[in-house]
This record gives sequence, structure tokens and C-alpha cells, in this order.
Amino acid sequence: MQTGFVGLGAMGAHMARNLHRAGLLTGVWNRTREKAKALAEELKVHSFANLAELAGNCEAVVICVSADKDLREVVAGLEPGLSPNMIVMDCSTVGKDTVRDIYAQLAALGVGFLDCPVSGGVEGARTASLAIMCGGDEAVFNRAQPILEKLGKAVALMGGSGSGQATKATNQIMCAGIIQAVGEAMAFAHEEGVDLKKVIEVLGKGAGSSWYFVNRAPFMANNSFPAGFRVRLHDKDLRICREMAAKHGGVLPVVESTIDQYGKLIAEGHGDEDISAIYRLKSKLFPPKPESM
Repeated sequence: MQTGFVGLGAMGAHMARNLHRAGLLTGVWNRTREKAKALAEELKVHSFANLAELAGNCEAVVICVSADKDLREVVAGLEPGLSPNMIVMDCSTVGKDTVRDIYAQLAALGVGFLDCPVSGGVEGARTASLAIMCGGDEAVFNRAQPILEKLGKAVALMGGSGSGQATKATNQIMCAGIIQAVGEAMAFAHEEGVDLKKVIEVLGKGAGSSWYFVNRAPFMANNSFPAGFRVRLHDKDLRICREMAAKHGGVLPVVESTIDQYGKLIAEGHGDEDISAIYRLKSKLFPPKPESM
């Protein structure tokens, strides 16, 4: 299916390139027109003037935006150009209620909708090795698979509409705990005077290793946190997790602790750094060493 791509941020641009390599990308749209024009020129595809034009020239649309409001605005923009049997796939991380509303809205038009958030970071988007967790109708998922498989290595239907977002929320809770643990461990190792590069090399093969340790502990060792998964975006995701848990009467201590720490980072001006910037706070758990006389 010829596919349009909406949302050319840190991950979206790489995902669009992967669809282009597979011969599936018809064109792109981005809120900042300059980004869309630049990528379209690079890939020799269309830069559509508006969302309805993109929808009217494609059989499928992939969306990757930042928040619920953005997604609702994009779908509203697409709607005049949508036609029956089209598929809209949303790779954003948003609320479960939002995607269920959109599923019902598009079903009334005969358009299939999948919530299919992704995990794997900018690296996974670049190498088409994302984990993609989908919610929606099985028949729509089966038709969409040839597109999704060009974006990720692990693509699965988790259940009905909203199930993809529920699975992604689970992932974001895990990420919160892991990045906190990695930050504390690296701060401890630094305080013990161990060579941090050797720590990463050796423990990266140990039982306590994780994707975040292997890929983000080097940021901590260098005390430099280039944007991969931004603090403010994970903060937004964890607030979604908090709301979902509250509907079941639950409170998630790891989520609450991480939101609190992200609030401090954002207040200090670090909201657009990678979430490994939590090391800035963890390194302060140890009192400063007295200066040598």
C-alpha cells in the first residue's frame, strides 16, 4: 500500500526513510513545513500541502506525534481526504481513551485504525528494529503488517483498540524503574572510583544489564545527555500511566517518584535532554568530597 507519513520528529523522520527504502512512501506532512519539504526533497517524494491532500493520495497513513491533542488535530485534518478501506496507524504514545475515540470515529467512515505505539528509541527507528505493539481489529492488523514490518522487528497485535497503548504504558513504567536504577548504579560506581567505561563493558554482559544500561550509561559516564528519549516526553507518558492506574484505584510508586524527579530536571532546564539526565540528580545523592588541603 502506498503510504503517507505524518510527524517527522526524531523518530518519525527515520521511520519515513525506512518506508521509502521499502518502496512504500508516497509523501510526508509535518506541522513545520520546512522539515517536510527537506525530507521530501531528500527522498524524492511528495511534501503534501495539507493533511487532507495526503490522505486523498494514499491507501494508508502512519502518524508519529507527541501528544493526544496533536493526534486529534491530525486525524481531524486527515478526515476530509479519507476513504473507506484506508488504514490509519498511530505510532504515538497517547491515552487509551483517545485512541478508542478515534477508532470509533474512523470506523464510522469505514476506515481502519490501529493504535501501534513503538519502543526502541531513535536507534530502533533508524535501524527499523522497533518493538511495535498494536491494538485494533485483526483484519486491519493483517493488512497493515507489511507496512509495520518495515518499521520494526517485533510487531504484535495485543488485542482490541487501546491494547497497544496499554502495553506501551506498561513499557514506560518499566523504563522509569530501569533508568532510575541505572542512574543510581552509575552514581555509586563513580563515587567508588571505578572506571565507568569498564563498568559498562563488563556489567553490560551481566545479569543486571538492560537496553538502557548498554545504550544510556555511556551518556552518564560522559555527563552528556543528547536528546534520545526526552525527559519531558517520558514525563508526559508517565502522567498517562498515572491516570490509567488511577482509574483502577491504583498508585504506582515508581511512576510517582520518576515524575517528581523529572519535574526537578524540567525546572532546571533539562526537559529536552535524554532521560539519562536523571544521573544529574542521582549524582547528588552523595555529599561532595572535601577539597584537598
